[in-house]
Amino acid sequence: YPRETQEMLFDAHARAFAFFGGVPTRGIYDNMKTAVTSVFTGKERVFNRRFLVMASHYMVEPTACSPAAGWEKGQVENQVQTARGRFFQPRLRFASIEELNGWLEAECQRWAELHQHPEQKELTVAQAWAAERSVLQPVIASFDGFYESEHAVTGTCLINFDRNRYSVMAKAVRRAVQVRAYADRIVVRCNGEVVADHPRFFGRDRTIYDPWHYLPVLVTKPGALRNGAPFQGWELPPALSRLRRKLGAGDDADRRFVRVLATVLDDGLEAVEAAVREALLAGVASDDVILNILARRREPPRPLTIVTPEDLALRHPPRADCGRYDSLRGLHAAA
Repeated sequence: YPRETQEMLFDAHARAFAFFGGVPTRGIYDNMKTAVTSVFTGKERVFNRRFLVMASHYMVEPTACSPAAGWEKGQVENQVQTARGRFFQPRLRFASIEELNGWLEAECQRWAELHQHPEQKELTVAQAWAAERSVLQPVIASFDGFYESEHAVTGTCLINFDRNRYSVMAKAVRRAVQVRAYADRIVVRCNGEVVADHPRFFGRDRTIYDPWHYLPVLVTKPGALRNGAPFQGWELPPALSRLRRKLGAGDDADRRFVRVLATVLDDGLEAVEAAVREALLAGVASDDVILNILARRREPPRPLTIVTPEDLALRHPPRADCGRYDSLRGLHAAA
């Protein structure tokens, strides 16, 4: 993991339990700040509230080690040193943490299948683990492990988080939002609605855009399609990319293309893509034609259900009897 933060700890538990295929009933933890708030004498600890929520979710009883008592977790600490010598000498290079973790997992599994268990000599490490797995508790669901903080959205639809900037939907501009940081992504919520979901970036001073967040702004300023920072290098779906090429360049072409993009707000991207494909298959690259196709495909609105207030309800509903008119004619004729 790139950092030793609580959301990384939560993710490590979720991945470990998924790999194990179950959950132990007890966990032994060092006195790390991501798990322990206060350390007292002996085994007395105040665990972090959020950490306890996770432990309760998995039904794991957390037990803390004594301070400066390495022998209580000696096997774990020795295994770290052993793994370094076993897998990382000579020193290796990887393009990403994901590549490193994938390689390390495969190497650990291969080693476990080929080597004897240190105590149960008749079994390999993998065989001993397979026998032990049956006593684990089942994993019901992964814990939603995030760290949440409050932020304000700028006038350019950005939030500042962890020394980087992330875009959010234009509807949240200049409003307070809640950022949920996970190990590999961030989710931004405003009044309970998700207004952004980005892969997490661990560098600094970078701006991460989602061009779709700025679509309402683009409707009023079509020229930003060519020069606006959020739209640089925008990877559009294939059908929309073909349409943009066929419409050409220039202010009028931008305006017509944005008219099509704007329909995504109401009709959804999948429906707009299908309409664009139909128009292009017919040899037509026209915003008017595409909008017409979308209009034809929309379901007719359901009739409104009108509930008559009790005070306006008829006490004597009219009778559907046309013969009453004949009786009225007879009365007038007699007069």
